[in-house]
Amino acid sequence: MRLATVSNGCPDGTLIVVCEDGTRFLTASEWPTLQAALDDWVRAEPELTALARLLDAGDGDPLASDRLMAPLPRAWQWLDGSAYRSHGELMERLFGSPPPPPERPLMYQGMSHRFLSATEDVILPRTEDGIDFEGEFGVITDFVPMGVTADQAMAHIKLIVQINDWSLRVLAQPEMKTGFGWVQAKPACSVAPFAVTPDSLGEHWRDGRVHLPLRVDWNDTWFGAPLGGLMGFGFHELVAHAAGTRDLCAGTIIGSGTVSNPDFREVGSSCIAERRGIEMLDEGQARTAYMQSGDRVRMEASFPDGKPLFGPIDQVVRAPNT
Repeated sequence: MRLATVSNGCPDGTLIVVCEDGTRFLTASEWPTLQAALDDWVRAEPELTALARLLDAGDGDPLASDRLMAPLPRAWQWLDGSAYRSHGELMERLFGSPPPPPERPLMYQGMSHRFLSATEDVILPRTEDGIDFEGEFGVITDFVPMGVTADQAMAHIKLIVQINDWSLRVLAQPEMKTGFGWVQAKPACSVAPFAVTPDSLGEHWRDGRVHLPLRVDWNDTWFGAPLGGLMGFGFHELVAHAAGTRDLCAGTIIGSGTVSNPDFREVGSSCIAERRGIEMLDEGQARTAYMQSGDRVRMEASFPDGKPLFGPIDQVVRAPNT
């Protein structure tokens, strides 16, 4: 099942159910927003599934993709992990930082009051802040009680999403050194248009991981297609970690961190910082500059046969008032 949100002039939009190829939809009138559905998922899921079956049978209205917002345009909570060890090990080598405890995932809490749509321009104040994209996968939970185990957490993963976690790298290092985490270095994330239920991925969802490549193109040039399945911690483990000392409200979004593979020289990367790190190790200095105003980034995870899944994130970076 694919869910999306269409703009209606309100911050949370209107929840819709979308057919597999993303061309038709039905409105979930009983559940005005995705947050409302997640708050009562036990009742909402079968009714939304019934609408999905009607779409499978050919019902539905034509979908205008330019009306799509992020599936959950604002959320109570956004927690981002760093679950790909190949990315972490590269950064540790570059900066001489010690590795994290092997039994404990890295995670921070970020801005959640707004998520950008997959196609709106990304307005950032200064190119000299080191504008970088970060391709990720994410999950959305229902209510998760404090202290759940990883096995129990799997049942609380209700939807899977694809994310571009924008970063301002020049601002990140000073903020990290404070020990208080990021604020200015982490503007609003972008989310692909469709949130999908785990069963929609079939065999490509297992062990709490998305076993598909995430293709990234920068200014229409291939940048990378790392596999999503090589997480050191699965999403169920990230959810359990986040719920270690608190309940997680329905609609909590948890990210994987930058998708990365050990053979990044062959499969490419999903963020500029990783490519720059490889250049520094291989050549002694970084050659690849960060993004400039007018640059475009496109990222999409699809099935092996090319069938769409989350839909693409395709955005242009702009300076204010341009």
